Amino acid sequence: MKGLWGAVRPHAVRLVVAALAGVAAEVCGLALVATAAWLIARASQRPELAVLSVAIVAVRGFALAKGSLRYAERLAGHDATLRALAELRGRVFDALAARRRPEPGLRDGAGLRDGGALTRMVSDVEAVQDLLLRCVLPGVAAVVCGVVGVAVCGLVAPGAAVVLAVGVLVAGPVLAVAAAGAAGRVSARVAAGREELAVRALDVLEGAADLKVFGADGRFAAAAGEAAAGLRRAERAAARVSALVAGAGVAVQGCVVAAVVWAALRGGADQVGAAVAGLSALVAVESVLPLAAAAQRLREVRPAVRRVESVLAAPPAPRAVRPVAVPRGPLAVELLGVRVSYAGGGRAALDGVDLRVERGRRVAVVGASGAGKSTLLAAVAGEVAPAAGAVLIGGHDPSAYGAGDGRGAGDAGGAVRGLMQDAHVFAGSVRANLLLARPDASEGELEAAARRARFLEVVEALPGGWDTPVGTGGHGLSGGQRQRLLLARALLADPPVLVLDEPAEALDPVTADAVTRDLLAAPGGGTLLLVTHRLAALGAADEVVVMDRGRVVQRGRHDELVAVPGPYRDLWDAELLAA
Repeated sequence: MKGLWGAVRPHAVRLVVAALAGVAAEVCGLALVATAAWLIARASQRPELAVLSVAIVAVRGFALAKGSLRYAERLAGHDATLRALAELRGRVFDALAARRRPEPGLRDGAGLRDGGALTRMVSDVEAVQDLLLRCVLPGVAAVVCGVVGVAVCGLVAPGAAVVLAVGVLVAGPVLAVAAAGAAGRVSARVAAGREELAVRALDVLEGAADLKVFGADGRFAAAAGEAAAGLRRAERAAARVSALVAGAGVAVQGCVVAAVVWAALRGGADQVGAAVAGLSALVAVESVLPLAAAAQRLREVRPAVRRVESVLAAPPAPRAVRPVAVPRGPLAVELLGVRVSYAGGGRAALDGVDLRVERGRRVAVVGASGAGKSTLLAAVAGEVAPAAGAVLIGGHDPSAYGAGDGRGAGDAGGAVRGLMQDAHVFAGSVRANLLLARPDASEGELEAAARRARFLEVVEALPGGWDTPVGTGGHGLSGGQRQRLLLARALLADPPVLVLDEPAEALDPVTADAVTRDLLAAPGGGTLLLVTHRLAALGAADEVVVMDRGRVVQRGRHDELVAVPGPYRDLWDAELLAA
């Protein structure tokens, strides 16, 4: 619970206040019922009004105090819990993001599918709310009020106090253990069902277009329906357990009250004492009944809490003790014997790559599909961790650089940035998507980046210009427009090392070659590593690196490589033939 406590600890004072207010409200409720019972029973004996005056005032005071304290408990408890959840959700997001990169071949570092990660971020974190509000706080109030109830009963009918103590134990801990045991059989099914439904639903929503194209939408929708039906069955089973526990609690409460009244009368208590003992027992048992529901809920949320803990307990990615400031100018890139193997084994994606790119150079990386081009860029960008060897940016490990880029972009900065294959377009305006790269960018800088990406004419044709809304994943834009937006965002960042993975993908050949040529020929800026499958525009590159089976097999300028037999010339001939 160390990681979870780290998020809750800053708000511990508020939780303590909520717990104290809850305990005080329960005690006031007990005092209210006990005093009212004494008042009514004693009034039936027609004493002088002065005898009842203190009790009358006390009833009013306890009633007002109970309501006020209950409100204070709810206010403080929810305030502390929501603050803790906000902190915890940020920590879980950071942990998932940190675990996503070091493990090549997985959709995230924990081996989670996107739906699983979504469950960690939403449902599992929400379970912590129930842990605090429905388990911890009611448990504390129930224990204290149960003890106070036994003490009050002991004052008016000592013999009945023992009976009430046994009843409180049965209605509290015993019933709670039984409820937790019964809930344990279904809680795991509910938790697994929710995660399965999240995964299936996300598959259907995110992949709707592709599923429809391949005729698999019905099959995937049916699988999501089966997951929903399974979750519904598990939740109904959990509801039946809750109903049985609630019924058992009411039955125990009635039996305990009857037994306490009988024991009080047998012990010599008068009618007033028996009434006070009986109604005090009613409230005392009622106060500990939530322990059963709390234990049941605790059993249900424990798997979710453990999953959150497992995410938070993951060791963070190693960072330099003193981050190196990101310089303004370009940086050299060096790979020393880098080897990367993806999950599932097989041939290494990068097999002992040695490559040095001098600062400010513009290098194109080419090769057949599966040659390791994208993996090379991912290693340079820190998206995958080499199994062997090292990647150096400006003579330092990529993780050594601080977040800021020295251009006023704050935490948006970094030594290596660019456009990768899994780049995402967020729901928002075109302007907001671009400003992710540099929040302080001016209108002129936006236009310059968009112009280089051939995106400015697209923006000018949009109905809302820069403020045109875009859906998640680029919904509302064509494939080519989406790619140009992502390229413009990468160019706006202007980092010391810019990596571009197929930046002209989804563009027509003429436009793709023009964009590639401009990127390679533009003066200034950072060091550029550009992966492409088209070779026509590579005459503008300072150097072309040819990869095959995870290794660098050729290096040189376009004209030099075309002039000699080899892998590059084979690729060139194939492109000419396809044209």
